[in-house]
Amino acid sequence: MLIGITGKPSVGKSAFFKAATLAEVDIASHPFTTIKPNHAMGYVRVKCPAENIYNKKCNPREGYCLDGERFVPIELLDVAGLVPGAHEGKGLGNQFLSDLASADVLLHIIDVSGSTNEKGEQVEDGSHDVTKDIEFLEEELDLWFYDIFQKVWGDLSKRIAAEKDDVRKAIFKQFSGLKITEDQVQQALKESKVNTEDVRSWKEEELKSFCKTLRQLSKPMIIVANKMDQLTSEKNLKLLQKTYPNKLIIPCSAESELALKLAAKKEIIDYVPGDDKFSITNSDALNPEQDKALDNITKYLDKYKSTGVQEALNKSVFEFLEYMAIFPGGMSKLEDSKGNVLPDCFLLPKGSTALDFAYTIHSDLGEKFIKAMDVKSKRTVGKTHPLKHGDIVEILTSK
Repeated sequence: MLIGITGKPSVGKSAFFKAATLAEVDIASHPFTTIKPNHAMGYVRVKCPAENIYNKKCNPREGYCLDGERFVPIELLDVAGLVPGAHEGKGLGNQFLSDLASADVLLHIIDVSGSTNEKGEQVEDGSHDVTKDIEFLEEELDLWFYDIFQKVWGDLSKRIAAEKDDVRKAIFKQFSGLKITEDQVQQALKESKVNTEDVRSWKEEELKSFCKTLRQLSKPMIIVANKMDQLTSEKNLKLLQKTYPNKLIIPCSAESELALKLAAKKEIIDYVPGDDKFSITNSDALNPEQDKALDNITKYLDKYKSTGVQEALNKSVFEFLEYMAIFPGGMSKLEDSKGNVLPDCFLLPKGSTALDFAYTIHSDLGEKFIKAMDVKSKRTVGKTHPLKHGDIVEILTSK
């Protein structure tokens, strides 16, 4: 899966991306610091069954484990800042809207302090209406979808009518590059209430309504209210929550998360990403300025319970996309042939079965599947057995 990081310029997108991945990226307070999209691995956090249930230390093949928390890799993409008119090519719009086509979910980073205008230029703190940032970006994404559709809709709708094609399948096939599913197309057709018996009758507003609905379904969005450590931010956060009561809005300080991770990397502090606290392990390595910064971060964590970075990633994967973390393991032992404890963890969509899991690991396991074992409950299960988040599963096959 791919999480796209988007928003207008100078809101802290690259700082969020670096805090989530520790990848080397340019961070600056002027528009269009990011030109080429940044692509790297971030991590979602899940309880590690090896330590929490079996009191064993795991040996992840990918990702890492800290204090019983398993960090499983996911892909993140940070694109250039978008400005009003991006779908028409303003700013660096068209190129970077296209980069978002492969994203499964979007994190919209906004400067909740209100200190950057719609172009990402610095203005007086608190002077910019932050609600407009959400409004403009959603409009740009909706118009981007519409522009893609309307360029070919005339010919496509004629072909669907002439050949009596299934509308859902025809749209899915034509626009699969937007990483949509047939189910999402079907739901968008239903929710937008368009005439599926005569697609040639669709007016411009009907096509726009369908495109907007499909965009919302295929590119769900979480609002990350960044720069919450500024004085003007709390008031603006409340305004956002009041204006958009149905949106998930996560308070965030990407700079704080980045500072904590860098300090942990230098072994100055112990910190598990997503925790509400950290401990200083090498105070001698801190200068007065760094000590003060960590004190401010402590106060921030006391108030908001996390920096928001890990929360945004986890909610993207486990709540919005409804994926589950599933571990391959054995009934007799959790180790693989090399002695590694629960070395792998796979992320599967909600509704996945034991057979789906077998195919995810390797096609041979799926083709030779006989049964599976639920390691935690010590039960034998069949191919249609629905999995749940955190399961450990052993696949048994024919020889």
